[in-house]
Amino acid sequence: MADGDRIGIVVVSHSEQLAAGVVELAHQMAPNVRIEPAGGTDDGRIGTSFERVTAAIGAADTGVGVVVLCDLGSAILTAETAMDFLDDDQRERVRIADAPLVEGAVAASVAAESGDPLETVVRAAESAGGGAAAESSSLPAAATPPDTAATPGRVSRRVTLTNADGLHARPAAELVKLASTFPQRVTVNGIDAKSLLAIMALGLVKGDEVEIATDDAEGGPAVQALAELASSGFGEH
Repeated sequence: MADGDRIGIVVVSHSEQLAAGVVELAHQMAPNVRIEPAGGTDDGRIGTSFERVTAAIGAADTGVGVVVLCDLGSAILTAETAMDFLDDDQRERVRIADAPLVEGAVAASVAAESGDPLETVVRAAESAGGGAAAESSSLPAAATPPDTAATPGRVSRRVTLTNADGLHARPAAELVKLASTFPQRVTVNGIDAKSLLAIMALGLVKGDEVEIATDDAEGGPAVQALAELASSGFGEH
C-alpha cells in the first residue's frame, strides 16, 4: 500500500516537545503513515500556531484525508481556523477528532496504517475516549481466557505470550494491523482484535495465556495468523 492510500494524522499541542513526542510514539506503530506535529508557537513558546497547523495539514494530506488531534480547547480553535482557510476540496477531507491527544493519535495512526478510510480512522481516535476501558471492565482477569461453550463454526487457539513485555503498545498494534487485514471478527480473550485500546487495556503480560477465537466459520485463517504472530513473540525475540 502506498502512502497516498493512507489517511494522514496531525498532532496539535501547545507544547512543541509534546507534539513531537506523540508523533514519535505513533510512528512506532504506524511507520508508513504521515504523522505531522504542530506544536508550540512560531517563536518556540507554549501556545499554538495557525501557520504550523496549516503546514502540518498540508504535509499530512496525500489526497485521501487527514485526522487532526488536539490537546486543549484553544488548539481546537486554531485547527478550526486553519481549516477555514483550506480550499473546499481539502476541507472536505479534514476532520478534527474529539479524542484524547496521545491515545487518540495512536489509535488513529494504527487504523490509518491498516488502510482504513477517513471516517473509520476518526472513529478509532474517538474510541480512545473511554470505550476501551468500558468494554474490558466486565471481562475476567486478563491472564485467564474466558471459558466458552462449544459453538458451531467456532475456531479458537490458545497461546502463551512469550515476548518480554506482553501485549504492550507495539505488539498490540501489530496484532490489530494483522487482524484488520481479515474481514471476519476475531477476538482476544473476548475483545475485538481490531480494537487497539481495548487490547492494550487487557494488560496482558509475558506468561499469560490468551484465547484467539472467531465464531465465523470462515475465520480459521485469521485465527491461525494471529496465533502464529503471538507465538512468534511479535518479532521481539
